Amino acid sequence: MIIIIRFRKLLTIAAIAVCIIILLNIIFGAKPSVVTSSKALQTNLTTPITPLATTAATPPTAATQKTSESPGSPSPAPQKYIKWVDFRIPQAAMEKAINVDIKSHAPDSKVQISWIEVLSYLAAKYYGNMSSYKSKDMDQVVATLNNGETIQTLSKGYKLFDYYFEAYSSVLSGLVGEYSTEYVDKAAPNTKLWKKTYGLKAFSPFGSGYYYGHFDDFGTSRSFGYKRKHLGHDMMGSVGTPIVAIESGTVEALGWNPYGGWRIGIRTLDNKRSYYYAHLRKTHPYHANIQIGSTVRAGDVIGYLGMTGYSTKEGSNNVKKPHLHVGMQLVFNEVQKEGINQIWIDLYDIINLLQKHRSQVKLDPITKDFNRVYGFVDPQMLD
Repeated sequence: MIIIIRFRKLLTIAAIAVCIIILLNIIFGAKPSVVTSSKALQTNLTTPITPLATTAATPPTAATQKTSESPGSPSPAPQKYIKWVDFRIPQAAMEKAINVDIKSHAPDSKVQISWIEVLSYLAAKYYGNMSSYKSKDMDQVVATLNNGETIQTLSKGYKLFDYYFEAYSSVLSGLVGEYSTEYVDKAAPNTKLWKKTYGLKAFSPFGSGYYYGHFDDFGTSRSFGYKRKHLGHDMMGSVGTPIVAIESGTVEALGWNPYGGWRIGIRTLDNKRSYYYAHLRKTHPYHANIQIGSTVRAGDVIGYLGMTGYSTKEGSNNVKKPHLHVGMQLVFNEVQKEGINQIWIDLYDIINLLQKHRSQVKLDPITKDFNRVYGFVDPQMLD
């Protein structure tokens, strides 16, 4: 009986102690400890390094940052943005649409036609299956627009037009437009003049005169570090080949990446796209003018082709064949930039489109860097 009474007293004391602990937690706002499961911990340790990840800490975003609002206040409505894009426009369709766009911007043209709007309309018409593209379908759209119909009324019955226009604009809006460039005066071969023009203003990533081989390898398997899909485009070439910026933009990432080796990340001027150039040369991988925050023009030399990567050790040449890995990431919301829901697109047809527009480059014997031969001004850089 005495033992039972003492046991009950011990239980009472224990219960009082638990209540005191809970009361102290409530008063002082102590947070309960979180136990991470072994599976979750393993996932954190094996999470892949994203191509453009930098050593700097990522600032909190609207999706992750805690607020000081009272517990009873309603949460803000989540922002809507595109989370998936399957870009499969054939090169032939893009070339024809660009020619229509350029022709419509001639001084004597009465109607200006946007090549992106035309492609978006066809995508909506085909329910996204651009393998159904027919040249005559584009001819019909263009003829209707030239007769005074607007793309807004023409696409009224297609609910997906707005989606495709936003998605395709994110991919293509920096490829065509106004720009100024230098050219050689035929009457005076040693004199360069400037001219304004409207047309294709993005460049192939390989300098003029340099060979490359490629095929559509987007989505093929990769195994270094972990099994994954290839989210870029590989262009085989010779070590030291001058690599130029496809579009104008700002350097946002530079340095070593275990997957891409020496690499460069360039954000476009409209912030909609980020280009990723990887596996650069072991020694002298970058042009001397390239640094974080520097602005580059489309066609500027930014680095040199190599075979670095697939190692945590800087400068390792572990890639079997020298090539450039070039990728384009779409950013509709900044939370996508370094998050798990990144959007990378297949660049094969775009690279083929840019094949004929290549920047002429020349070696500087003193600095050992290649530089572009003809000046280029993008009006967006002047805004």
